[in-house]
Amino acid sequence: MAEESGQDKTEDPTGKRVTDSRKKGQLPRSKELSTFVTLMTSSAMFFYIGQTMWRDMLEMMRHTLQFSRDVVFDPAAPVIYLKAAFAEGVSVIVPFLAVLIVADLLAGVMLGGWNFTSEAFQMKFSKLNPLTGVKKILGIQGVIELIKAILKVLLVSSVAWNLFKWHFDDFMGLSRLPVDQAVHHVGGIIAFCLIILSATFLLLVMLDVPYQLWNNQRHLKMTKQEVRDESKDQEGNPEVKGKIRQMQMAAAQRRMMDAVPSADVIVTNPTHFAVALKYDQGGNGAPILVAKGTDLVASHIRQLALTAKVPLVAAPSLARALYYSTELNQEVPRGLFLAVAQVLAYVFQLRASTQYGWSKPVPPTDLSVPDDFKQ
Repeated sequence: MAEESGQDKTEDPTGKRVTDSRKKGQLPRSKELSTFVTLMTSSAMFFYIGQTMWRDMLEMMRHTLQFSRDVVFDPAAPVIYLKAAFAEGVSVIVPFLAVLIVADLLAGVMLGGWNFTSEAFQMKFSKLNPLTGVKKILGIQGVIELIKAILKVLLVSSVAWNLFKWHFDDFMGLSRLPVDQAVHHVGGIIAFCLIILSATFLLLVMLDVPYQLWNNQRHLKMTKQEVRDESKDQEGNPEVKGKIRQMQMAAAQRRMMDAVPSADVIVTNPTHFAVALKYDQGGNGAPILVAKGTDLVASHIRQLALTAKVPLVAAPSLARALYYSTELNQEVPRGLFLAVAQVLAYVFQLRASTQYGWSKPVPPTDLSVPDDFKQ
């Protein structure tokens, strides 16, 4: 009962469902993956180029903080030194920030791929509803996010505490080192600790990425009714399509019946088949089949022909051969030319006898229908 009412989402998402979700910006994303990539990138850069950055920063401070007595009394000097310090600081920081920005962008598309949609920027007033926010916080998703946050704090805190105990003696021994060596030593310790702390997020990533993929797939799942409704939207309602086909067939049949009075001859079975042929004596083509049918349709064709005084010729084998081998408004096949010519010759002789009062010709009886066309 629940399944029929559309409550159980048991069906895999269709291609249209996935495409629509991407247009709405609903993709699997992992904050933990983005955080891990960004932290690892910044830690690696700090580990490999931290000393260079530190030397550049010291050089900048020497240039900007060491000046002569004359400079102190120069009103324009502070602005000049500030501009120089800003330019040198930017030249040191910008490459580091640029790499971090690129890493963050790449991390964002590692799961779910690149996707840009304007629907994600549209204002949705339902998101401003405080009850909706409370439901999210108290719902399963909110509980999972809380568990992740607690796990993250416990993991990072435990690793940080162990790193601190491990390097405690090193920190205590810094007072015995010269300033340059102490700074260099501290930088190395900090870089190493940052890499280890960033690597701890890998455990969270290994848990969060599969969960985000599963959760996104769960939200995309469909009920059986949704699949049926989507199929109707894409392919059309079968009842409507059937009605359209009936209307098309009825219109085609009306056009076919309208062509019967203009035919030259009706070849019959004589009761089960009826085929209407039209021949343009002034043209270069073969006779054309303008109408055909069986049983009730054949009877209707014969009645229209009698009303329009179109000759009826009983030729069972030819009628069946024409019915099965020739479509509407197509020329009769070459193999039936001789038999059709015999019928048309009889029809033209019949017209002449009626017009001039001649004796009526004898209908053809021995028509030449090849075995390949016999049904």
